[in-house]
Amino acid sequence: MLNISQNKLNQKVSLEGYTAFEKAFTSKHNKLFNRFLGLFAVIIGITVFLPWTQNVSGNGYVTTLKPDQRPQTIQSPIPGRIEKWYVREGDFVKKGDTILYISEIKNEYQDPQLVERIHQQRDAKNRSVVSYQEKIKALENQITALRNELKLKLSQTENKLKQVQYKVKSDSIDFMAAKTNLDIAQKQYDRTVILNTEGLKAMTEVETKRLKLQETQAKLISHENKLLASQNEVINARLEIRRISAEYADKIAKARSNRFTAESNQFEAEAQVSKLENKSANYKIRNALYYITAPQNGFINRAIKGGVGETFKEGEQLVGIMPSNYDLAVETYIHPIDLPLMHLGENVRIQFDGWPAIFFSGWPNASFGTYAGKIVAIETFISDNGKFRILIAPDSSENLWPENIRVGSGAYTIALLDDVPIWYELWRQLNGFPPNYYKPTDQKTTKNKE
Repeated sequence: MLNISQNKLNQKVSLEGYTAFEKAFTSKHNKLFNRFLGLFAVIIGITVFLPWTQNVSGNGYVTTLKPDQRPQTIQSPIPGRIEKWYVREGDFVKKGDTILYISEIKNEYQDPQLVERIHQQRDAKNRSVVSYQEKIKALENQITALRNELKLKLSQTENKLKQVQYKVKSDSIDFMAAKTNLDIAQKQYDRTVILNTEGLKAMTEVETKRLKLQETQAKLISHENKLLASQNEVINARLEIRRISAEYADKIAKARSNRFTAESNQFEAEAQVSKLENKSANYKIRNALYYITAPQNGFINRAIKGGVGETFKEGEQLVGIMPSNYDLAVETYIHPIDLPLMHLGENVRIQFDGWPAIFFSGWPNASFGTYAGKIVAIETFISDNGKFRILIAPDSSENLWPENIRVGSGAYTIALLDDVPIWYELWRQLNGFPPNYYKPTDQKTTKNKE
């Protein structure tokens, strides 16, 4: 009953005979309650000064430490049709084991003797290359023969030119001698005519000298014609040298042109041989792709494409495989506000789904059922869920992670940060402040050394 009245009941009525009065106003209970309150206040006072480990929590799942150890799907680089399965879901396969066999669905690759026919085309082109090589050799020999023949022809014509030149000299000397004889005959005739006029010579001698003069003139004209003919022969010999040079230059140019044409055809044939060899290699590789094999040791998880006779496109997923050897890790996500608090090598406590645990976030040493880990990678770009991805590896200095954990299992992570008093943590939580920003000891030491 509230004591709001000025008239006190205990002063007007005696309460000592009632049981409630004895229980409520007995000094023994008051002392025990006061002691309890005092002890509780001391405990609270001591507790608020105890250390508390700040932390950043996140949800994630179990993955593998290396990308090549994670679950993967097997695709076919070519389109095809499923013909035969060699495995079942859950089977263990080794690297290179055949998983399934596919057949070709494209018309241009369905010839069973496609590789052999390409080899025949390649061999034919190789023989064509050899023929062009022989043709080039024959043209080279022809060019050499034409050059030798040109030298021989020029040598003959030059010899002829020298002979004609000597003949010109000889005819020139004969012509000069004929001119001298003509002068002599003219002078003798003139003297004979004068002497005949004076009566010293007979008319017959005049006629004889005239006849000799005419014969000398005829010889002069004959020698002059021979000289002109010899000079024409010199000109003709020089023209013949030029004609022979031009003729054989044209023949050699045609032979070289034919040689270049043969070389061009040879190069084209060699290019076609190279293309055919490339096709042959590609067809062999394509034939090997009909057998889908395991890329590494692992277990067949699920057949994405089932049945026989089902067709698929290139790059389409056919079967899923989980590697048998892997190093576990945990992939967790944190809010962007907590990203500056994360550092490589930071200690993290992990609670796996399916493993019971008792965890005190502020006192990790007093927790049970959690496992230790260290941050090995921090994503530098935000994920699609609006958080940053962090990869956590096992901490070898503490207990090993459970053997029965499977990739894809859920995990709850707690990154351990700075140690602060409990009263400070309560004050921070009430004000909504983030945990204390700090740098690990090894980073501070490295910075001081620098």
